Amino acid sequence: MGKKRKERIQNPEPFLLDATEFVKSRKRSKAPRQHQKKGKLIDGSISSKIMKEALIQQKEEEAEENQNANSSFQGIEEPTNFEEGDDDIDDFAGFSETQSHFNGHEEEINEDDERLIEAFLAKEQGGQKTLADLIVERIKEKDASVDASVVSDRPVLEVGKPVIDYYKRVGLYLSRYESGKLPKAFKHITSLLPWEEVLNATEPQNWSPNAMYQATRFFASNFGVRKAERFYRFVLLPRVREDIRKNKRLHFALYQSLKKALYKPAAFFEGILLALCESRTCTCREAVIIGSIIEKVSIPQHYSGAALVMLAEMEYCGSTSYFIKLLLEKKYALDYDAVDAVVAHFMRFHNETRIMPVIWHQSLLAFVQGYKNELQKEDKDNLRFLLDKQHHKLVTPEIIRELNHSRNRGEKEEEFISISSSASVIIKTIEEDRFDIPGVPMEED
Repeated sequence: MGKKRKERIQNPEPFLLDATEFVKSRKRSKAPRQHQKKGKLIDGSISSKIMKEALIQQKEEEAEENQNANSSFQGIEEPTNFEEGDDDIDDFAGFSETQSHFNGHEEEINEDDERLIEAFLAKEQGGQKTLADLIVERIKEKDASVDASVVSDRPVLEVGKPVIDYYKRVGLYLSRYESGKLPKAFKHITSLLPWEEVLNATEPQNWSPNAMYQATRFFASNFGVRKAERFYRFVLLPRVREDIRKNKRLHFALYQSLKKALYKPAAFFEGILLALCESRTCTCREAVIIGSIIEKVSIPQHYSGAALVMLAEMEYCGSTSYFIKLLLEKKYALDYDAVDAVVAHFMRFHNETRIMPVIWHQSLLAFVQGYKNELQKEDKDNLRFLLDKQHHKLVTPEIIRELNHSRNRGEKEEEFISISSSASVIIKTIEEDRFDIPGVPMEED
């Protein structure tokens, strides 16, 4: 007798079958809904619209909750660890040591030209204004009778002490941050009403460079232009200038922060570029490093034109010419108002007795090379008169040559060619007589 054949197991996990049968029976037991009776389903486009409207309502409710976030922070406990959910910022792996510092093109401005540029800097070079200085000024304006020494040590009253203590611990974490996700509480700063006071509690001057890069990414994406401009002016710019002053070069993470700041071009120009020039203490090294951002990154045309006009109308300092030169060399199509503003900028130096640095002549050359055909005849005559007093042996002849070989504003190319021809050469067409044909020798028969 052979071995008894084992019966084949049809269902190794019978409880799965029981579960499915239970679900099916439960579904059958329910009464069919109205749309099931009619056999109609909701269209996919309609359902997507419903989902969009639901998301919009959810965001509105979250915004209302965030406005009252200050009261919700009162009972919060001190954090033991930091986590981040709802990834608004991608995971950050950190920068490698080979990318630890950025050393810009420092050889573009020599020592002699640097000394000339320093002659146009402000005599009293004060420190860069930070976020803490701004808060102190606000408190002084709020209570002018309080002594300044008392105000500087006065705690911020707009938010509770538990919130300040909480964000101080967040700042301690950011001072040692290298890679990974930012604290979840850091993302709530954008929704708080006194966001400047809360941000100052984290002590941004002590953040690690990688933390500053991550914070710039986050604020550039979630802040409006006004708030982002204040963050750039009072947090990012002082940190960049301090790093350049200490190390004679800029950390790579801070350099990448400046590039990310251009996500908001208007805030970048107002909070970084114009603020740097308004201080009238910008050194050549700072101008070259920050200017390389403008040189490499594509900027919308109307933002560049507006920044050029504001630089031209600003009180002159040595680095202003360098930034003007960089914007002009991008060769965007400028309005006539911007062109006239640049012409007026250069004509202000007609009575200047100081020797202008080489970068000033180079910026004028860049302007003439790019926009010589957009200048009026009076503007060209005024520039020639200016070059008689502000002369450079190598650059000035090139500027004059460009002015002489260009058409005026409004002239067409054909008109310019007919006017600029110094000698009229008459080219006469060759006239042929069709009857004057030379004889052709024929062979004799």
